[in-house]
Amino acid sequence: RLQLVQSGGGSVEAGGSLRLSCSVSAIDEDNYMRYALGWFRQVSGKRREGVAAVPTDGLTFYAASVKGRFTISRDNAKNTLYLQMNNLKPEDTAMYYCAAGSVRWLPSQALDPIRYNYWGQGTQVTVSS
Repeated sequence: RLQLVQSGGGSVEAGGSLRLSCSVSAIDEDNYMRYALGWFRQVSGKRREGVAAVPTDGLTFYAASVKGRFTISRDNAKNTLYLQMNNLKPEDTAMYYCAAGSVRWLPSQALDPIRYNYWGQGTQVTVSS
C-alpha cells in the first residue's frame, strides 16, 4: 500500500509555470517502485483525465494537450513524483492529482485514471488569462 501526499499548485497567469510534487510513502513494507506513477486532472462536471505518466524509469507518456509543456519525473531517492508545468494555459485549470497503480506500459493504460488505485489528495491549479 502507498500513501501519496501532494504539494505545490496555486494560481498563475497564462504563460507562467508551476511545479507539483507528490511524496510517495510505502505502507506495510510496500515499495513505490512497484507502481506506475502519474498525474491526472479533473474539472468539475467532467471526467478525470490523464495528464502524464511514468510507468517506469525512462518511459513517459503525455496527453496531447500538454505535450511539450509539461514534464513528469520521478526522484526515486526521494520517493517523489514531480510535474513541471510550463507555459500554462487557462485550459490547464483543474484539480490535479498524483496517483500510483499497476498498469501496462501503454499510453492507453498509463493515462487511464481507472487503472490507478492510490491517489493523492489533489491540489488546485488555476491559470488566469
